[in-house]
Amino acid sequence: MKYFDLKAQYKRLSDPVNERIQVVLNHGQFVLGPEVMELERALADRVCVKHCIAVSSGTDALLMVLMALGIKAGDEVITSPFTFFSTAEMIALLGAKPVFVDIDRQTYNINPELLESAITSRTKLILPVSLFGQCADYDTISEIAQRHHLPVLEDGAQSFGAFYKNRPSCGLTDIAATSFFPSKPLGCYGDGGALFTNSDELEKLLREIRSHGEIARNHHVRLGINGRLDSLQAAILLAKLEIFDDEVVARGKVAKRYSELIREAFKNAEPDLRVTPPFMEPHNTSVYGQYTIEVASRESVRAAMEAHEIPTATHYAQPLHLQPVFSYLGKRQGAYPAAESAATQVMSLPMHPYITEKQQAQVVGALKDAVFTT
Repeated sequence: MKYFDLKAQYKRLSDPVNERIQVVLNHGQFVLGPEVMELERALADRVCVKHCIAVSSGTDALLMVLMALGIKAGDEVITSPFTFFSTAEMIALLGAKPVFVDIDRQTYNINPELLESAITSRTKLILPVSLFGQCADYDTISEIAQRHHLPVLEDGAQSFGAFYKNRPSCGLTDIAATSFFPSKPLGCYGDGGALFTNSDELEKLLREIRSHGEIARNHHVRLGINGRLDSLQAAILLAKLEIFDDEVVARGKVAKRYSELIREAFKNAEPDLRVTPPFMEPHNTSVYGQYTIEVASRESVRAAMEAHEIPTATHYAQPLHLQPVFSYLGKRQGAYPAAESAATQVMSLPMHPYITEKQQAQVVGALKDAVFTT
């Protein structure tokens, strides 16, 4: 069994993927070819924003926004301590200070009730993460940001395709970033990402930064990076976009089935043996970038499942403030109790649109055996 089955997806998509790749090979425009512009238009329309800028990765997308906003040494950027490392890494890379705000214990997203107290005169940006496929509470976050005249950047690396109050992820804030890493709900066959904004000024800056700050051949008006998405990856994404809605629906059905099986399997379990399925806010939909449960004795449960050839993953075993590289921030164990608690119990199960009901039953059966015997 595979944790994420790209081969099953390719079996369905092989003809359109191969055809689109062949078109790129024939025209030879491998960098910023017509497929990139076509993809940008399709993604912007999907998210209901004016501008989409296709870029080389989700990490580069975050970096480019921070550069465009002029984030620098001495500035503070508020974000979550419970997410993939690159969110805070890009802040620190520019010399700014990541300021963490603890998470909501049910959604794993930043807790808006704790947000305002973290804002100082040095705060320049709020960077919430839409974790595991579910959007953060962006109306509340944006209201707080507006009171303090701060921009909001959605890290939608895991939530592209999800909706918050009937509005699409990556179209909820001043600017948004997503990732097309292969394991993402919409992923290419390498690294890729995109930025979304309604701001003409930001779009201009981001396109310049994407190509080394160049506005004409060998004429550079600012510092930038090599942040371009190549045409082959854009071609692959265009092929996948054709079936993306179907796959999002399938992911939702897989998640619903998992939750039903888990509730049935553990309905009579003692409190210390219970398994908690994902919590979904009623105003949200999720693309289930991960199907993440909570379980006590996680490591022994994972080992028992691996012994039965059931792959699992941990997202994330160590909150960012406890990463050695961020020790200089002075945040010790206990600083963010919700994130620290979640990090000891979260475990992700195999999740993709092509997993069968039989395989899901096998996963939950192995999970039940592992929990009750370890």
